[in-house]
Formats: sequence, structure tokens, C-alpha cells
Amino acid sequence: MSNAVVVAVAPGSPAERAGVLIGDELISISGRPIRDVIEYRVLGDEPHVDLKVVRNGLDVTIEVLKDAGIPLGLEVDSPVFDGVRTCDNHCEFCFIHQLPRGMRRSLYLKDDDYRLSFLYGNFTTLTRFTEADLERVLMEGLAPLYVSIHATDPQVRADLLRNRRGATSLRWLRALLDAGVEVHGQVVVCPGVNDAAVLADTLCGVLDEYPELASLAVVPLGVSDHNTELRMRPHTQQEADAVIEIVEQAQEVFTAILGRPLVAAADEYYLLAGRTFPPAEAYGEFAMHEDGIGMARAFELEFSGRSGTVLGTQPGFFASVDGAPAVGYRAPRGEPGALVDSTARGDSAPSESDTAGPSAARIAILTGCLGAEVLAPLVESLGRDDVRVVPVPNRFFGGNIGVTGLMVGADVAEVLRSAPHGDRYLLPDVCLSGGRFLDGVEPADLPRQVEIVATDGRSLRVALGAAP
Repeated sequence: MSNAVVVAVAPGSPAERAGVLIGDELISISGRPIRDVIEYRVLGDEPHVDLKVVRNGLDVTIEVLKDAGIPLGLEVDSPVFDGVRTCDNHCEFCFIHQLPRGMRRSLYLKDDDYRLSFLYGNFTTLTRFTEADLERVLMEGLAPLYVSIHATDPQVRADLLRNRRGATSLRWLRALLDAGVEVHGQVVVCPGVNDAAVLADTLCGVLDEYPELASLAVVPLGVSDHNTELRMRPHTQQEADAVIEIVEQAQEVFTAILGRPLVAAADEYYLLAGRTFPPAEAYGEFAMHEDGIGMARAFELEFSGRSGTVLGTQPGFFASVDGAPAVGYRAPRGEPGALVDSTARGDSAPSESDTAGPSAARIAILTGCLGAEVLAPLVESLGRDDVRVVPVPNRFFGGNIGVTGLMVGADVAEVLRSAPHGDRYLLPDVCLSGGRFLDGVEPADLPRQVEIVATDGRSLRVALGAAP
């Protein structure tokens, strides 16, 4: 087990007053070794905390006195200290296998760790779940959890995961539900493999075996140009339409039997099929928003001012909790509203139009190709000729990848090079992770100044100068 390294200490916090320093390696709290940030939070909530750290090769004990429940004020370098439980499945549709070379090393890590499911909403197949894990989930109330189902037929699921334990690991889902744990499920649909009759059978299996699921998201697979699996391909329009038909028929059955629709299809299916999105009421509290379900309707409500809350990009349960590091796609996006100018690096001198006030500039909204289909009618409804939607084709990943969250700096730069000077370019923060695009490019590297905007309808409307 490796030690957690302190990477930040909040000014004025109990930890700073007690003398904790950046670079300290956390060994134990009040005499107890800690495996992850979950235990860190629980033990750190006590009013009297003894931190044992390694500093410059020496063991140091630091006494922290504070009120119960007050955060220590630390951020550590990893959410788990005893090593991420990696995934030993070999799913053909796994997007990590389809990443190009040369990206940040952390992006290639496949996890199947129930703790990251709790902390950040990652999906787990439960193929590495154990009796001890179940006991801890129940003892510490680690919920909600997110489980990849993909198929309820044991042999089909084992084939999809390329892991014989895939045929039996859903027994842990049954155990979690029996214990009253809130679980959200997901089915990634692969054309010709687990769609059509297999998908219908899976939804019947969920109703029969796992009706207590909080929700079930049916989502399409992503296929990049770097895919090497011959069976994996994007959906056709007809296949997307068929998935919607199966899901909507299941919703009627679930509602009649359970009193709730339970399952929903991703927005991308409606875009692929050329169908109108279901009404906002069909998504309830938008519980599957993070899985791309109901995002378009939620954004529309936010943009129109009809929503009392802003969903935006959900950061994961622990993202704002003391101690938890922001990792991967859920890292801090950037400061919304911030202007990032490439001229700060001496790329070129700003023209007069570049430095003009925003009120004098036309506005361009940068977004993925799928996002453009959602944004275009909303922008058109404003009746303004100074605002346009600029889709950014994803050449970095290629294939059917068109979501805004996977836009990369190289593709944005390519679009901006031929874009006029002096316009305001709005960049949604969802495509940034820790202030960088997935390809490592930073907004300041772009050939035009961009303004980072939080990825929700209300923030966009405010950025456009419309009434909030």
C-alpha cells in the first residue's frame, strides 16, 4: 500500500494551523492505516486527530484539534491509497482501448473499483467484487453505486466482457439490492451483439431480477478511428430507432408494473434516429443526466430560465469533499467566465478588434457536432444575428465521436485558425480536465482568445448577454 501525498493545504484550515505541509506522506490517522479517501474523511471528522506522516524520510506525528465535522483542509494525490482495483475485463467496446497513443498516462487506466463508483460515479462490472467489499459497502453506507449490466443473459454478458466471471458477477448486484443499496445501471449497446432481441431480453431480465434498480441507462457505444475490434461499429439510423422503440415499449411495461419507467435511452439515440426528445417530465429528476440521458432537455430548461436548478456537469459525489482529489474527466474544468488569451504567451500581438469590448463582438459558441444539433434551435430562438454555433469535428478520435466533452485542443485550434479575429469564442468547460484538453493542449495555446463558460444552459444564456 502506498502513502497518500498531500498536494494542497487550505489556508487557515486546521491542518495548516497544525503544521501539515505539501509533500507530506500520510501514513495513518489516529493510529489507523487508511486505504482510501473514504476512510480519510470518516477518521478526519473527529475533533482530535493524530496524523502520522513521512516528511523528508522521517516519521512525524501531527496533532490536529478542531470541532467535530470540520474538514482537515487537505487534498491528497489519489482517491485510493492501496492501489486502484484495475479492470480485468477485455470488453470489445471499451473506449480506453480505442484511445490514440501519446495521451496522459492516467487516461489509459481501466478501473473496476467499487470505491471509485461511489466517489466519482464510475461504472463497475462487479467482476472483481468480493464478500469483503459487500460488507464494507453495507457497513459504511457507500451508495449510490453504478453497475455496468450490458446483458442479463449470463453467456452474452461473459462474451461482452470477455471474462467468464461476467456470467456470474451480477449476483453481487442482487446482493446489493437485497440490502437496500441504491444502484444505477447501464447497458452499452453494441449493434449486432446485444441490441435487438438481446436488448429486449435484457430489459425483461432487469424487470424480473433487478426491479429495485434506481435507474437504467441505455447508451450507444463510441467507436473511434483507433478501434481494432471488427465486431464494433456505430449504429445506423434504423438501429438507433429500433433501440428507442425497445426502450419505450419497456418503459410502458415498467410503469404499469413498477409505477415508474426505470429505463431510458441516451439523447444520442434520438439525435441519430432524427427523433424529437421526450418531454422534460419524462426524465423526472434527471437522475441519469451524467450518462447522457435528458441532457438536452435539462439544458433547454436551464437556457430558457424554466429550471430552478442547474445540473450542468456533475462533479461526482466526493469532488468537493475535503481530501478527495479531482481526477480524470471529473477534474476541475477551469474558471467559468475566464478569458484565456494566446497572446499572453507571445504568439502574436492582439489586433484592435481583439481588444474590443465584448458588446461590440459577434459571438461563436464552440461545441461538439452532437452538441451543435441541440444548441442550434436554442440559439435560433433568441432571434439574434450576432450569435452562431460552431461545431468542432472530432478528428483526433474520429469515428462516431461527436460529444462536446471529448473535444480536444488540436481540433478546436484547427477550427479557430480560419475563424475571424475580434469575435468572442465561448468554450464549454466540459471539454477541459484540470484546465487542459484531453490531448494536453491548454486554452492559452489556441490561436484565438476563448472565454470558458460552465456547461449549463443558464451560464450560456448569461454569457450571451441574455436575461438570466
